[in-house]
Amino acid sequence: MNPQAQPPLWSEEELSADSAKAISRFRETRVQEPLELYLDHFDAHRRNIEDIFEKTCCLTRLRDQAHELLTRHGYLTEIRYLTSPSVSEDDLKVLTDAKLSHSYLEKNPGAAQSIIDVVLLGLDRERFPWLGENRMPTAEENTAAIVSTAALIANQKVQTARRSAAKNLQEDEVAKALLASGYVEVERRSVDNFSRIPGPGEFCKESLFGGRKADLVIGLWDGRAMPTECKVSNSSTNSVKRLNNDAAVKAKVWLREFGTASCIPAAVLSGVFKVHNLLSAQKNDLTIFWSHELETMISFIESTKN
Repeated sequence: MNPQAQPPLWSEEELSADSAKAISRFRETRVQEPLELYLDHFDAHRRNIEDIFEKTCCLTRLRDQAHELLTRHGYLTEIRYLTSPSVSEDDLKVLTDAKLSHSYLEKNPGAAQSIIDVVLLGLDRERFPWLGENRMPTAEENTAAIVSTAALIANQKVQTARRSAAKNLQEDEVAKALLASGYVEVERRSVDNFSRIPGPGEFCKESLFGGRKADLVIGLWDGRAMPTECKVSNSSTNSVKRLNNDAAVKAKVWLREFGTASCIPAAVLSGVFKVHNLLSAQKNDLTIFWSHELETMISFIESTKN
């Protein structure tokens, strides 16, 4: 065992340089993204919203059609975006004390009514001014309301798909780098004690490591474990959530549960991160690697060999 193999500790200048490289790659990727994904979402949701408007007389009979809209047509997403801001599915579950599945709503018409009641309380009066003035919308108001609501949904769908795709790609790149260095992928598992840690030269994807989930759990050659998070950030504000409020918090939990002698919490980053947030996370014992330079991570792993 080589207890002297320590993970890299980056200076502010080094973190600043790598952050700049990550931002540059982020810009290149974002510019190349196709417009078609947004337009596909926009067209699909616009058709659904137009149908909702037709069935409810421009939302004036929304409550009367609650059960049909949510069960027969499955328009839950469009209906959630009638409020400002949109109401999440989790919030709806809490506010209505109901499940949102099709089978549950089918058997419980009252739950559909409760969902619509919550939506009506938060209805966006700027997009739908006629509802507060006891009248029907003008043709211009009708079109503007449908287009703006479809745009809101499409934008959020693209943002969600973008994050998911980027994260999956990042995890795949890390896995490929490990495999290329001689590692073997093993089954996912719940690592609740030392005996469950992947062996030296092994790794598993998305597994529960102690009390918190890790995107990958890597068994270092010297017997230590390196639970690793893959984090993609599209803004400096978002980086606080992804890095400091998530990955760094997990690092503290993992170190408390497994100890500094056996556990090296790490994060592989891509996108936009503020340097002072990187320094803060590193100070909290989170080892930082970058997607654009996975060779550094592999080099450290190799240094843990006997």
